[in-house]
Amino acid sequence: MNPVQETRCGYVALVGAPNAGKSTLLNRIVGAKVSIVTPKVQTTRARVIGVIVRGGAQIVFVDTPGIFAPKRRLERAMVAAAWSGAADADRVALLVDAKAGMRGGTGAIVEGLKEAGRKAILVLNKIDLVAPESLLTLTASLNETGVFTDVFMVSALNGDGVDDVVDHLAGSLDEGPWLYPADHLTDMNDRLFAAEITREKLFLALRQELPYSLTVETENWGERKDGSVGINQVIYVERAGHRGIILGNKGQQIKQIGADARKELEAHLERRVHLFLFVKIREKWRDDPERYREMGLEFGD
Repeated sequence: MNPVQETRCGYVALVGAPNAGKSTLLNRIVGAKVSIVTPKVQTTRARVIGVIVRGGAQIVFVDTPGIFAPKRRLERAMVAAAWSGAADADRVALLVDAKAGMRGGTGAIVEGLKEAGRKAILVLNKIDLVAPESLLTLTASLNETGVFTDVFMVSALNGDGVDDVVDHLAGSLDEGPWLYPADHLTDMNDRLFAAEITREKLFLALRQELPYSLTVETENWGERKDGSVGINQVIYVERAGHRGIILGNKGQQIKQIGADARKELEAHLERRVHLFLFVKIREKWRDDPERYREMGLEFGD
């Protein structure tokens, strides 16, 4: 008889400045899309969980919103969610865009970890975009802070070095029972995931500040007799002018956004999707506690 394998389990918070590559890394580790990704900063608004098993260890990764200097209520809620994720986790991994270096708020995050007495592993991302000598200089500078126990150099986009990070974390977790079934990937339900996919397509299609002043909610999810699903979603915007921009000339823009979202949802759900998008004006949705509950954020002050 084989001896019972020791199981380990723990939460690992992925923290970093906006656009450091946290969501890209999470998707790469999990092997599936669980967190939306766009070139724009502050795409992730709430904590997203991705779960993997490596050997006898189950690692629960928490993709947190980017940490920056917040000015508005929603921004404060996002940053609070990130710091809360770091405080609650068993391990912390700080992602740093190797090309940006200490810019973009990384220095402030390091100071925040130091003040909280939290140790972390340092994950330098996008190493394929930086000369080796620059990487060594940045690593030395960050190591001087005394916050980091280990340093890894990765490219979340192509996967270089990612397995080393996962292996290290799997071996560092404490013994304990798994929290999720072995095939569990995320705690995000289909309704919320569908809303996030549509929001991702909006971020990709729209310019400047408009993506940050909208939110998407799945209002209705109807199973159909033929096995397909009908999904009604509402895109909330704050101004009448924003509604016109999203709709586009003769409704062409929202039609394309809907087609892009539907295509990805069909691939994810492995069945036909009927997606209907509606744009509504809700002038102060960013001051509505209900919208924050939908996103899993604390309303705050």
